[in-house]
Amino acid sequence: MSEPQHSTLPMLSRRRLLGLSGGLALTGALAAACGSNTGRGGGSSGGGGPALSQWYHQYGEAGTEQAVQRYAAAYRQARVTVQWRPGDYDQQTAAALLTDAGPDVFEVNGPSIDQIQGGQVADLTEQIKNARADFNPAVLAPKTYQGRVYGIPQVIDMQLLYYRRSLLDRAGVRPPQTLDELVDAARRLTTKDTKGLFLGNDGGAGVLGQGGLPLFAAGLQLVTDDGRTGFDDPAAAQTLGKLHTLYASGSLLLGAPADWSDPSAFTQGLTAMQWSGLWALPQISKALGDDFGVLPFPRDGSAGRPAVPVGAYASSVSARGKHIDAAKAYAKWLWVDRTEYQGDFALSYGFHIPARISLAKKAAKLRSGPAADAVRFSTDHGHALPLLWTPKSQVALEDAVSRIIKDGADPAAQVKAAVATANAELQRVRRKTG
Repeated sequence: MSEPQHSTLPMLSRRRLLGLSGGLALTGALAAACGSNTGRGGGSSGGGGPALSQWYHQYGEAGTEQAVQRYAAAYRQARVTVQWRPGDYDQQTAAALLTDAGPDVFEVNGPSIDQIQGGQVADLTEQIKNARADFNPAVLAPKTYQGRVYGIPQVIDMQLLYYRRSLLDRAGVRPPQTLDELVDAARRLTTKDTKGLFLGNDGGAGVLGQGGLPLFAAGLQLVTDDGRTGFDDPAAAQTLGKLHTLYASGSLLLGAPADWSDPSAFTQGLTAMQWSGLWALPQISKALGDDFGVLPFPRDGSAGRPAVPVGAYASSVSARGKHIDAAKAYAKWLWVDRTEYQGDFALSYGFHIPARISLAKKAAKLRSGPAADAVRFSTDHGHALPLLWTPKSQVALEDAVSRIIKDGADPAAQVKAAVATANAELQRVRRKTG
């Protein structure tokens, strides 16, 4: 679904979702948030039973609003009114969940650990249980706390590395499988007319810091399974230091007319390789035919592994709603039972992966070529930010990555500072658990 300009506040883009939720945009502008407390009403179902309100952030893809209104209108067990919320959606929903006037069912970039621990969202474990094993585990995990599920993933967005086959063949460069190979390939592919790699106009400082991607590629974690910091390791500094080497090499495209989420630099031949999102694939395919391929971010070090960031908005239920059981039933009907709607929502208006593995495998648009590779990457190498990774920890990591890449700051010192912030935040959320 299309995406706005990046901003930590007040808008939360779908590319930002990949970094902040535990979560993919794209080829146009998507407002992933909403502003005032006024939201225009959407289609209401003609069903009987209680009246339920359902909120969505404002998608930029034509037809999406009409689709969710159509889904709601087909539900017969309650009268569901859809509200399409422009502006600062995350701030608005966070405030609404503290009152009795919020939505019954709502789309959420999360829910966050604080919302779960604060009892603001309802437990949906029972509703998802029959299909739980079919949801992509990378995006379901951040919706799960102490074994209980608090959000049902809707569709998956992801990022990946695009490369121009003909340009690599001409230079005798194979698609890079390691970070060292990526650095070398970017150098060898750079000519007077074309840069080797585009990671964004800031040299990748923003996008690579959002989701901890280089750390995952180094075989590390942001948060371990037992709730501890997982990147207090020399490998973190080593990998991030290589990104500064790449930045300083002269082989990165900087100052492109559009940033990394837009594929125009790649399709216009300004760069031989570009980091972007799955959302860009149809536009690239239309422009280049089969003269491109896709890769995960390459592994680094002996313990490294390929990595791609994934994210998914979830459908959650307010714990302060007047009709919680009815809201849970509707969320289950829409995002567990009605698989035809889930497939429609993912691929009829934009280009996304259904959150259900079985649906992703059988979707015609995802069965072959780079699209099929992307689905495989999301399953085999997908990483979403863990539930216990808070916004404060995220900002600390982003700042560290930016200083290392752009300023050449000491990687070990920057990692140490980010680890200290993450440790403090993890201790805070663990105290609440205890």
